[in-house]
Amino acid sequence: MIRIAQQLWLYRNFITGSVKREFQSKYMNSLLGVAWAVIQPLSMILVYTLIFSQIMRAKLPGVESQYAYSIYLCSGVLTWGLFSEVTSRTQNMFLDNANLLKKLSFPWYCLPVTVIASAGLNFLIIFILFAIFLVVTGNFPGWVVLTGLPVLAVQLFLAGSLGLMLAVLNVFFRDVGQLYTVILQFWFWLTPIVYPLEILPDRLQSIIQLNPMTSLISAYQDLFTLGKIPDWTSLLPTIAVAVVFFLLAVNLFRKHANEIVDEL
Repeated sequence: MIRIAQQLWLYRNFITGSVKREFQSKYMNSLLGVAWAVIQPLSMILVYTLIFSQIMRAKLPGVESQYAYSIYLCSGVLTWGLFSEVTSRTQNMFLDNANLLKKLSFPWYCLPVTVIASAGLNFLIIFILFAIFLVVTGNFPGWVVLTGLPVLAVQLFLAGSLGLMLAVLNVFFRDVGQLYTVILQFWFWLTPIVYPLEILPDRLQSIIQLNPMTSLISAYQDLFTLGKIPDWTSLLPTIAVAVVFFLLAVNLFRKHANEIVDEL
């Protein structure tokens, strides 16, 4: 791990340059340019707030705030979006960077780090807008928001590990990428993002709790709607799943490292 950290530091300019190029190319040919990075997430937060708080008057059980359900929904949707972006982009990183891998010599782990850093930058912009919304509506949870950082670290570890495992498989079996897109849609609805877990029958709750994303999303939602510090013990099974994914991914990559470039 120390050697990997040293290599990443050595190639820091390559990583930051790649993140900068991705961010610029995303908005380069649009009229409003980087402003879209603010407009898109801001419009999503406003739509959720307008529809669920003002029009539907949706309430979260046990919480009086008129914005509670909107905050609950935004907490889940925004953090799920980060997970979805990291896994979806990581699974294609070898295919998307085929020419780079063939022409340049650099540590392969620069690619997932670049993907995570790029997705993290997008998420940071969205989170700042969400935090402003919480402050304006008087629902900012205060210093406890910092307890979300370890949850974020676990989420990125899980997403990066899963994405890396899929990336290796996707090189040899191109259906993996298409299949994961389908699975991701079912996974979203099997995670309590739109609905509270408590409204489900007990048997279904037990099944949903086996989902490693349930504890992560619930931790964010409890943090932003109730100001509650995450239940760290509930994250242990998710950490265990992430470690398993990571070991499988590294093992797969080591076995097929020499074949990946030939297959691209």
